Formats: sequence, C-alpha cells, structure tokens
Amino acid sequence: MPSSRTGRPPVQRAVRRPAASRTARQNPVLRLYTRARKAWDRPLTAYYLILGGSLLITVLGLVMVYSASQIKALQMSLPGSYFFRKQLLAAAIGAVLLLVASRMPVKLHRALAYPILAGAVFLMALVQVPGIGMAVNGNQNWIALGGSFQIQPSEFGKLALVLWGADLLARKQDKKLLTQWKHMLVPLVPVAFMLLGLIMLGGDMGTAIILTAILFGLLWLAGAPTRLFVGVLSVAAAIGMILIKTSPNRMARLQCIGATDPGPGDACWQAVHGIYALASGGIFGSGLGASVEKWGQLPEAHTDFIFAVTGEELGLAGTLSVLALFAALGYAGIRVAGRTEDPFVRYAAGGVTTWITAQAVINIGAVLGLLPIAGVPLPLFSYGGSALLPTMFAIGLLIAFARDEPAARAALSLRQPRFGRKRGGGGPTGPRRWNTMRRRASARSSGER
Repeated sequence: MPSSRTGRPPVQRAVRRPAASRTARQNPVLRLYTRARKAWDRPLTAYYLILGGSLLITVLGLVMVYSASQIKALQMSLPGSYFFRKQLLAAAIGAVLLLVASRMPVKLHRALAYPILAGAVFLMALVQVPGIGMAVNGNQNWIALGGSFQIQPSEFGKLALVLWGADLLARKQDKKLLTQWKHMLVPLVPVAFMLLGLIMLGGDMGTAIILTAILFGLLWLAGAPTRLFVGVLSVAAAIGMILIKTSPNRMARLQCIGATDPGPGDACWQAVHGIYALASGGIFGSGLGASVEKWGQLPEAHTDFIFAVTGEELGLAGTLSVLALFAALGYAGIRVAGRTEDPFVRYAAGGVTTWITAQAVINIGAVLGLLPIAGVPLPLFSYGGSALLPTMFAIGLLIAFARDEPAARAALSLRQPRFGRKRGGGGPTGPRRWNTMRRRASARSSGER
C-alpha cells in the first residue's frame, strides 16, 4: 500500500535478531548445547533416564556376573553358568515386579507400606531363630529357602523403611505436624533404630549404613532443623564408632583404606587385589572374560567386588560408563522428587534415590580403596537376587512417579503414530499432524510447569 506522503510503498526493514541468537546460529557447539538443553528439559526426560539407565545397568550387570562368576562356579564343581542362570532368573522376576510397581497407583503403594514393613520385621526377626537363620561370611542375616536358594530379609527392610517412612511423613505434613520436632522424630526414628538393631544382631554393618542413609535422607527431605539433624547424626556416629571399636574385623577393614600391601595375615588382601584389578585394566581393559584376578586372587569377584572385575576387563571406559549410568539414575530420581507436589511421592522418590546412590557410592568407594569394605553389593549390578528384587521394585516406584508428573502425563497422552491417517478421522496427516501434536504437548507441559 503506497505511503500517504511519498506515494511509494513502505520500506520493509529487517528485524534484527538478538546477539545471543545470532551467535547460537553461527556456533555449532552452542547450537548443539541449546538442543541438548531443550531435550534435557522435556517432560519425559526423567522417565526415559530411569527406565533406560536401570535397564542398561541390569543388562551389563548380567554380562559381568557371567564373566566374573565362571571360575568360582567351576571351583565349586558347578556349571560355569550356574550363578548367571540364578541371576537371570532373579532379573526376570524383578522385571515383573518393576512392571507391576510402575503400573500401580500411588494410593496402592501407600497401602502396601505397612504390610511390607510388618513382613520385613517378621523375617528379620526370624533370621535370629536357631535352625532357620544361616550365616554367610560371618553375618547371620540369611534364611534358607531350600536347595541353593537363600533370602536376605534386611534387603527388603530398605524398601519397607522407604515406603513406610514416606507415608508417615506425608500424613504428618498434611496435618501440619512436621513443624514440631517430636512429630518429625517419632515414630520414624524409633522404628528405624528397631530395624537397625535387628540388622546389627546379625553383624551386617554395611546394610545398617545404607538404612541409616535412608533415614537421614527422609529427615532431610522433611526439612529437619540443623540442630535436630546434627543431633541424630551424632548419636548414629557414636553408635557406629562403638560397634567398630568392639569388632576386630571392622577395625581391620577400616585400616585397609588406601592400602597397597596385604599386610600381616593378609588382612587387606581383598582391598589390594581390587586395586590390582583396576590398575591392570588400562583404558579399554583386557577384554571381556580375560580377567586374571577372578582366578582365585580376588574374593567375592562376582558380588561385592564386581566393579573391580569390570575395570579389569572393560577398562576405564567401562567403569566410567557404569558411573555415568548411576549418575543419570540419581539425577532423574532427584528431578522426580523435586518436581512433584505430592509429599508421599517426594519422600519416596528421595528415599529410593538416597538408597541406590548411597549404596553405589559405598560399594565403588570400597573397591577404589577410598572407603572401608562394607560388604554391600552394587545395586542392579552385583550378583544376588535378594538385593536385586527389592531394588527393581524401587525402580518401578520411580518410573511410576515419573509417569505421574502432570507434564509427563500430557506428553504420554499425546503420543500417536508418527505417520498415517487415523481411521475415520480428519485433519492433517503425516509429519504435519505429528508436529501439531508436539507443539500442543510442549505448550501444555510448559503451562503446567
């Protein structure tokens, strides 16, 4: 349209883009960073990280269990795949538990808290009954189920404390009771100390440390005051020091931190040979199945020290991959706990994340010689069905919580086949229809956040 003054059409001026936008378009590194950041902030990121990370850890763990346990099985006059088959069976049962837990509503999870706690306490007390409980490596914390199958009830005590503690704190938060210190501590701390007492009767210091970490994680999420938090931590530390001082075995483990020599009586044999296995792996390892330390030199190569065999056979690349998977799993759990408005989901997700992260740090720290050997398995990775089953159920909890986020529900509800027309419907098809649904899901998720 001509201008009223000059009679000429108006000049179309170019719209100047912001400097940051122009820089991002010109710099491929910034462009890649921008895309990665957008993908990281998508509603289903936590869901895919938890599902994919736990699946990769479990599958890689099965491979390493098969590799690390062959020599041990042959030494016991068993088939080379004996331990692998048992772990594969446990993984199959755990996958069913994971699927069930991921599909259960939050109300049902809360309803199961008290039955799981009662069952765990009963089984943990049953361990101390003569003729029922059995000792493994000096710890009286197993129940024989017949044949070659045993169960460790203390592993289910971790899941019980997470569910019951989350339900208890959520109900107290709804009633505005968490502002009083007595309601924050009672009955959470006495019940946790009861579980710890049952565990310590069997001498399992490692599992007691994990349970203590879960307790402190729940108190931290509940907003415990610093004085209260430090007080409970001081009491737990004092009890722990007394238990260590009164046990020569625990004192010997404490003295093996950073050891480079087995010492008198080979007290630090396991710690030193774990370092030998990691050091001999190099960058890419000696190859799958080519470990030397698993030929009788490294005790518990397929359980507590499977990370050392992983470093020897897959090298620094393999160990860093395992660490990255656990880091991604921990980040996703924190993200789920931080984005929810449901207090039970926040406490339960935070408790599960504390459990898995603390256990992984303690296990890997012991293998690296940075922490005392606590005798705890690497979650989802080490051999042991008693540890695998409750852990996979807990992963199912995280998946259910990640799916239940409002933005994730909106994104999942709009997932449709990418190409093709819906039978009996109109509207755009193919990529056009997919892009329209993606824009709507993005708008809805950003509005709900």
